[in-house]
Amino acid sequence: MARQYDKLVRDRIPEIIEKNGEEPITHTIERDEYATRLLEKLDEEVDEYREGCDIEELADILEVVHAIRKERGVTVEELQEIREQKAEQRGRFEDRIILDSVEE
Repeated sequence: MARQYDKLVRDRIPEIIEKNGEEPITHTIERDEYATRLLEKLDEEVDEYREGCDIEELADILEVVHAIRKERGVTVEELQEIREQKAEQRGRFEDRIILDSVEE
């Protein structure tokens, strides 16, 4: 009986499935669908991280972020520069500040 997934997977997953004695059924998607599937994958990985806070799931999130970055044509250096600029302008998340409200 086949298990249904219909989700984007890492490149070596079909090979790993075959080594486990099973037959993966796959297809390759076009670039426009790839962008959509990457966003779905990001949601999936964030949900998995929230469930157990496993550091490996955090690494999976980064892998998807870098796939999105690459698909968007952004270099690692460009993304890091944007991250640094935002940190300089708006700060990081190190001080554990919660904004309760803003009064007029």
